[in-house]
Amino acid sequence: MGRRSSRGRSLDRKSTRSFHADDDPNYSGLLRPGDYKKRQIFSGSKLFFLAYQSIGVIYGDIGTSPLYVFSSTFGNKAPSRDNLIGVTSLILWALIAYPTVKYCLIVLNADNEGEGGTFSCYSLLSRYVNITHRDPKEEPLVKLERYKTEELSRSNRHVRNVVEGSTFLKVLLRVIGVLAVSMVMSDGVLTPAQSVLGAVQGLNVAAPDISHGVVIGVTCAILVLLFAIQPFGTTKLGATFAPIVIIWLGLLAGFGINNLVHHDWRVLKAFNPGEAFMYLIRNKEEGWKSLGGVLLAFTGVEALFADLGAFSKKAIRISWFSWCLPCLLLTYTGQAAYISVVPSAYASPVFSTCPKGAVIPTLILAVLAAIVASQAIITATFQLISQIIKLSYFPPLKVIHTSKIYHHQLYVPMANYLLCIGTVAVAAVFNNTNSLGNAYGVCVIFVTFFDTLMTALTALIVWRVKPYYVFLPWLAFASLDGAFLSSALLKVPTGAWFTLTLAAILALIFLLWRFGKESQWRAEAEDRHNISKFVNRDDAGNLRLAGYKGGENLSVIKGLGIYFDKSGLKTPQVFSQYISKFVCIPEVMVFFHMRPLEYPTVSPDERFIVSRIKSLPNCYRVVLRYGFMDEVITPDLASLIYRNLREYVLRDMAPRVAEKGIPAPEMAMLGPKYGNAQALAPGIETSLNDKDASRANSTEEALHDEEQLDLVSLEHAYEHRVLYILGKEELVVKRGTRWWKQVLLRTFLLFRDYSRNKMSNIKLPTDRLVELGFIKEMGDTGRQKE
Repeated sequence: MGRRSSRGRSLDRKSTRSFHADDDPNYSGLLRPGDYKKRQIFSGSKLFFLAYQSIGVIYGDIGTSPLYVFSSTFGNKAPSRDNLIGVTSLILWALIAYPTVKYCLIVLNADNEGEGGTFSCYSLLSRYVNITHRDPKEEPLVKLERYKTEELSRSNRHVRNVVEGSTFLKVLLRVIGVLAVSMVMSDGVLTPAQSVLGAVQGLNVAAPDISHGVVIGVTCAILVLLFAIQPFGTTKLGATFAPIVIIWLGLLAGFGINNLVHHDWRVLKAFNPGEAFMYLIRNKEEGWKSLGGVLLAFTGVEALFADLGAFSKKAIRISWFSWCLPCLLLTYTGQAAYISVVPSAYASPVFSTCPKGAVIPTLILAVLAAIVASQAIITATFQLISQIIKLSYFPPLKVIHTSKIYHHQLYVPMANYLLCIGTVAVAAVFNNTNSLGNAYGVCVIFVTFFDTLMTALTALIVWRVKPYYVFLPWLAFASLDGAFLSSALLKVPTGAWFTLTLAAILALIFLLWRFGKESQWRAEAEDRHNISKFVNRDDAGNLRLAGYKGGENLSVIKGLGIYFDKSGLKTPQVFSQYISKFVCIPEVMVFFHMRPLEYPTVSPDERFIVSRIKSLPNCYRVVLRYGFMDEVITPDLASLIYRNLREYVLRDMAPRVAEKGIPAPEMAMLGPKYGNAQALAPGIETSLNDKDASRANSTEEALHDEEQLDLVSLEHAYEHRVLYILGKEELVVKRGTRWWKQVLLRTFLLFRDYSRNKMSNIKLPTDRLVELGFIKEMGDTGRQKE
């Protein structure tokens, strides 16, 4: 407990690797504590409702594994009783070791402020270790929490230094994170086909005359329906599906109890882990090969971790320990009890072991549960797509938040369409669960192995656990992962090549996009400087262009210019391009930055944050903070910006009012002219009449300050003309760049041209919109074209 408190104090400090705002080391209050991503904490009824939802989303895959685990493990040969008990022991202890101990008790703690998945664990590490470059516009929103040297033990500090000092390890961690994402997505194509086809094939038990074509057709129709209902959102789907999974698991557990009572309860000795070891020793190579079937019992654990963002650690633990784990243990032991008496039942362990007269209801529930089984991986895919988009590993796609209460429940339309097409195609091509089973499971065990590595590193650097406490658990799980992985790799020639190939293609796309984005950031770095890099004053006080384009005076044009700023820090790229091309500035300038927050909505009084740019006259920075349910870009955007600027200026004038000793009544008379009397003279309420107009004008003259933007100049600029100025950047590859870089960058630019442009969707009055095009060169130096 003491260690946790020490950690909490350390995490609250501001990292020295944080950003630096221009003109103001305190960033003028433009960054609020609430802007950082924070985990949601649920309790009471919300927590239990979330746990209820999680049963309908997360455990469908693990819950339908009893349909095919025994048949996949034993292949075409009925098992002997000893082998049956040995495999059952492997299944039971796999469920205890992986979903229970490894994930629910350990790995779920390696979340990044509530988000789960291997890539999220990599993001968590990057906040404590200098292992990655960041998107400049995302940098202010990342709370870096690197421990000071004295806060780490010698051994933990050595681990961090080794990671930070090795380019190979940095690249390896990135590749592991990306591969884990791509493998989960690859399984996302396979899992729905495997689950639904496995259930629909049960039609052959109830009606043997049904043709194989009908089975495939029904499977494809169900898959299309499954993806068609995804826009309803995780809350509705989870609440709807949960009763199906609860009843399904309860039914299987009931069958298990019945079989234990009426057939062979002595199979319960499978809970002795020695039976699993004896099975492997007795069967040698064949026992090792059968591990590829056993791992199907815990497929879905990778989605369990990835789905963490949609639920929470507590909700997942409640649902797993209170219902899913007990039901599954009873199910597998009950199936073993029946198979020990009727060995041929291993081929269809659910339908063969259920009581007579229950086949049809069980089949209906199996089909429904199989549909639900796919939901875990689909929801996980949406979560992971959102993560890699935010971290610039994939082009921006439309991400829809489906709940105001549970902030990380997402729906990604494009990902849903692509998953639907891929899954239907896979179901039609592979035809049956045996061939699908050969392709299934390899990616799962790869991801669990990656999770073992990432969590161990997190324990050393983030949790600050001593290495000797980490080594033995890591060795145990790494050995288990290696055993299952080596067995699963035998499936590569007979089907697993498909998921591995798909995962490799996706990983290459993610890494290519990230490589291109980092090259783009380096090219744009030329324009990411303080104002003084671009504008300075001569001896007469006139503004001039600075740098290699310097020498010319900047002329001033009438009106209010609103420059859209991507990063919200230093000089907006569109502004530096504007002044270098037109050698002029508007009389009032606004650097406007939109900051999306991971909350449903931001209250109007907290939405706009204004700061003055002191290096330029009449220049402000305005940050618009908005939630994912807020509509912020409206036709009256300029009036909202003007109103917030005016209120800021009024507040800024209050100290000068006090210094000049102007009586409150005079200030109250001035206030209504600008719409905010209370800001200038709190507690005084009055209105202007003809008699007081001259007094108000004289008061205004007393307040006039030529060196700062006053209310009069702001009003004149706003009434004269408002221009929205957007940058339209075109990237090209610099001549002389090495050939392999040229190939990669040109491919990136091809993808970029077809990706969604956020700014193109902003609805602004076209008669006030100015789009400024410019070219930036990417490559070894990335110098701008004239």
